[in-house]
Amino acid sequence: MDWITEILYDTWDFIVLFLEENIPLVVGSVKAVIIAVAIMSVVPALVWLERRLMGRFQVRLGPNRVGPWGFGQPMADTIKLLFKESIIQSSADKFLFHLAPAVVVVTAIVAFAVIPFGAPVEVLGQEIPFWGANVNSGILFVFAISGMGIYGMVLAGLASNNKYSLMGGLRSSAQMISYELTLGLSALSVIVLAGSLNLVDLVQAQEAYPFILIQPLAFLLFFIAGIAETNRAPFDLPEAEQELVAGFHTEYTGMKFAMFFMGEYINMVTMSALVTLLFLGGWNSYGLPIWPIVSFALKVFFLLCVFIWLRSTFPRIRYDRLMTFGWKVLLPLCLLNLLITGALTVI
Repeated sequence: MDWITEILYDTWDFIVLFLEENIPLVVGSVKAVIIAVAIMSVVPALVWLERRLMGRFQVRLGPNRVGPWGFGQPMADTIKLLFKESIIQSSADKFLFHLAPAVVVVTAIVAFAVIPFGAPVEVLGQEIPFWGANVNSGILFVFAISGMGIYGMVLAGLASNNKYSLMGGLRSSAQMISYELTLGLSALSVIVLAGSLNLVDLVQAQEAYPFILIQPLAFLLFFIAGIAETNRAPFDLPEAEQELVAGFHTEYTGMKFAMFFMGEYINMVTMSALVTLLFLGGWNSYGLPIWPIVSFALKVFFLLCVFIWLRSTFPRIRYDRLMTFGWKVLLPLCLLNLLITGALTVI
């Protein structure tokens, strides 16, 4: 048995040595797993919240039978989708058909990797930051990764070999490209004020007051464009069931169908977090006795409720009016706001 003990001791020494030499890698991997699991866990809760709030807004009952207050309904839906048959038509491109929902979910999760959701805390002499990675051009990273989510929708429409799905994919690409201009230009006004692309620096620049007080127009433009970017009502034209059956995910069933909605809800959280960081002061509580991470979570929760409120209130607009609104109203207002901001900053 001595040789077994010796092997165990050698293995333990190797593990300790590896951890000591690769602490940043280990800490980063643990953070990545925690963030991914947390974001995936938020999705069922957000589905329940949306159904309950929409029931209140529309004077009807939301889910209330499965578990107390309907808490078990998202779990029941998840189990149903996991065991539901996945049907793929013979004319579909099998590889792209499987790839599309994975692209949507992975890009949605990766975009959250650089979102800071709390001030660093010191534990045992070590400063622990509440973010996955502090990238100098963090906001550009979020825009770039979230923009790649377009490929998932376009591939889904193309691979399905269905004209309604193809039209939904083309709509999603045109809509996202159009409203990304508004999203970037409205964020640029805040970047000019803070003088940095780093999301942590943007929050620290708002320690005295949130940027929404001096950039209300940019906030409004960014939030409207964010709703369009996440394909939420009244801008959910890529799905438009009255026109396109279900749009780009018409031919999807089972868990692949659910993955598109997982990506949508994760994008909602990411967009709400981005609005909080750019305009609402991030984790700054401005004198209120609230922990930084709780302050950040409350602001994100409020914005998610606004997303749901808008879906329950406004009807879907016509597609040509959607594009006209983006190019002829939002984009000129963004350019005007950026011009004024730049001029006042220089003066």
